[in-house]
Amino acid sequence: MSRSAPGLPENNLPLVALAARQIARITGFDLPPERRARLLEMGLTTGAQVQLIRFAPLGDPVEIEVRGYRLSLRKKEAAGIRVALP
Repeated sequence: MSRSAPGLPENNLPLVALAARQIARITGFDLPPERRARLLEMGLTTGAQVQLIRFAPLGDPVEIEVRGYRLSLRKKEAAGIRVALP
């Protein structure tokens, strides 16, 4: 099951639109260059497979898995990561 944000096609979703445990591939970023560079350094590159593990109880931050390790990102940062469903 996928939850698409209104007006966005299934192949261009923000990471936060995924359900828990859903897997997708990173297609791009809608973030300022300094934030994008930080995420790239952590392995969040275009084409990488990412899984949204869970949302914190109050919705922020979100836990993701990429390249075999887990990261916590602020919801605002995760919303700027564009993904496509397999």
